[in-house]
Amino acid sequence: MTALGLRLPTGKLLEPLAALGRVNRACSTFQTFAEVLRLPTRQMTKLAFPLQELQRQLTPDSRLDLHVKTFDPSLEDISKAESVFTATGRNCIEYLSSAVRLDHAPDLPHPEVCFIGRSNVGKSSLIKALFSLAPEVEVRVSKKPGHTKKMNFFKVGKYFTLVDMPGYGYRAPEDFVDMVETYLKERRNLMRTFLLVDSVVGIQKTDSIAIGMCEEFALPYVMVLTKIDKSSRGHLLKQVLQIQKFVDTETQGCFPQLFPVRLLLDLPCSLAQS
Repeated sequence: MTALGLRLPTGKLLEPLAALGRVNRACSTFQTFAEVLRLPTRQMTKLAFPLQELQRQLTPDSRLDLHVKTFDPSLEDISKAESVFTATGRNCIEYLSSAVRLDHAPDLPHPEVCFIGRSNVGKSSLIKALFSLAPEVEVRVSKKPGHTKKMNFFKVGKYFTLVDMPGYGYRAPEDFVDMVETYLKERRNLMRTFLLVDSVVGIQKTDSIAIGMCEEFALPYVMVLTKIDKSSRGHLLKQVLQIQKFVDTETQGCFPQLFPVRLLLDLPCSLAQS
């Protein structure tokens, strides 16, 4: 599969990003990953690796030659992620600017990653969690779909630029296709696109817009499974298998592993794990 060849070097660069989205302040009582590591093993594992138990049930389907595997970072990867996203005097993390057209976007030398997904899929919540160790960075989260209307650019130290794209589907900006298509097609330093999919409803028809763009422009992209705490284990397993079948049979540039994230990123630990 084409995506298998895309893991390095950009895969190594972006592993910390995906790893941190799952544990960065997943519980409001924990300020650092070191505190998470001090939890009892079972509690720590459930928090840092929420699909580990589900992984045991993901057996390949010999008829379809599926290779089902979810993203499973090491503790070292997660610790590294924390340092990447921790704002310090030497590691500047900041909002840069917003743009509705590519020629208004900041011209930066760093590699770039973008987050895209349907309205209300949990994109802003995930990005806010990633920046939770840089409290001066404001990421607005709204319960109303379609809150993000522009491309928002954030600098993550010397490592890369993160771009928050407008959501598609309900209440999407009228110029969404022109804005996003131009960016995906012409942004030369775009290294990876993170496409968020709601684990409750799976891949929808509106997702074909973003998937089609990534495939047409031969972009390496990753599917991020959001709101896994909102699905029962059986339903989540079904969605993972369906999405993996889609990735294996219908895509060329999609990274073969799913990245799972929770929705309840800022609730007390007892609630986030229920």
